[in-house]
Amino acid sequence: MKKRNIVLTLLVIIGVITFLDRINISVASTAIMKDLDISEKNWGWILGAFIATYGLFQMPLGLWGDLQGQRKVLGIIVLWWSLFTILTGFANGFVALLLIRLMFGIGEAGAYPCMTGSISRWFPAGESGKAQGYIWAASRVGGALTPFVVYPVINTYGWRMAFYLLGIVGVLWVIAWYLKYRDQPSEVRGITSEELKIIESGKQDKQQVSIPWKHIFRNKQFWLLLSMYFFYAWGSWFFFSWFPVFMEKGRGFVKTELMYAIAIPFLMSMIGNIAGGYLSDDFSKKYGLKKGRRLLGVSGLMISALFMFLAGFIPGKIQVFIFLSLCFGIIDLMLPSAWAICLDIGRKYSGAISGAMNTAGNIGGFACATLFGYFVKATGNYNFPLYVISGMLIISAFLFSRIDASKPLAEDK
Repeated sequence: MKKRNIVLTLLVIIGVITFLDRINISVASTAIMKDLDISEKNWGWILGAFIATYGLFQMPLGLWGDLQGQRKVLGIIVLWWSLFTILTGFANGFVALLLIRLMFGIGEAGAYPCMTGSISRWFPAGESGKAQGYIWAASRVGGALTPFVVYPVINTYGWRMAFYLLGIVGVLWVIAWYLKYRDQPSEVRGITSEELKIIESGKQDKQQVSIPWKHIFRNKQFWLLLSMYFFYAWGSWFFFSWFPVFMEKGRGFVKTELMYAIAIPFLMSMIGNIAGGYLSDDFSKKYGLKKGRRLLGVSGLMISALFMFLAGFIPGKIQVFIFLSLCFGIIDLMLPSAWAICLDIGRKYSGAISGAMNTAGNIGGFACATLFGYFVKATGNYNFPLYVISGMLIISAFLFSRIDASKPLAEDK
């Protein structure tokens, strides 16, 4: 087996674990809220706490991994968030749980930046996109697996045990990571000279890049990109945070039904990610970057907005399940286009541009997670927040229609 495929396997496994640990609290939400006597309004702050630190610490932890090496840094942060996953099971009230989720978010913030750094060290330019695709698909698999792992544990041992067990899984992964991974491929015992040549093929010598932020900040396209992703994130973070609560308390799904009702939308999301990557590139080749990226992005957001609205408007369990499954899959159908635009208009500064876009998305996710509970409290039902999210997706579609992927934000120097 090629050594870089062993690395990819480890990264795919931790991609699954990140979402198991992240979605765990959403799946266990009703049990925790009842046990700790937390209202919907305060539960929104619990969910938002993770998103806040997750958004703030991505760039610094990614930089730390680049400077100190991903073997050390990724190992430390996985141990960190695994510790706070375990500590979640010891929470005895709102304040303790809020603080634990803040700390948990710090750890998970470094996961994908460090995984991307590992890919840049271990994969040639022609294979890096494929490697990223497997990792993002793995995250959705983690989301799909979560209810099948968590609900049986909750039903048998209680919600706290689910956090203890998943925290231990993260610790075991760190041991494997330290044994098998090295920051420099040449340091791995048994790697062939042929594979080393493949890994280094197409790579350019790294050099310090001065990012022209002053020029970028004056470019309207930059703010359109950030605004588009802010409003889009209301949709995706609904599925990452309130979705299980909505299905159980808003639509009356029981635990046995929820396992499939949660898993299938995440599988649809995985399919959407993979299909969206191929379609975005195909449309761009056929119609050009400007029309190609817009076509998939705008249509995906508009259609998902319709399904989100219908999920709130039409009563019934099966109908809602179908609408939200389609909504999640089509939302993620546009996701590769959004990230591809960062490369299109960011060029040599694409890392910084994608980081800025993702930060804007996390701000939108924080707003959705925290305000959702207030909307439920104010209206007395779970339908109104879905109308709000639908409106946000429509705004995102309009903003996407104004982005021109053929025009770089700044000229390469």
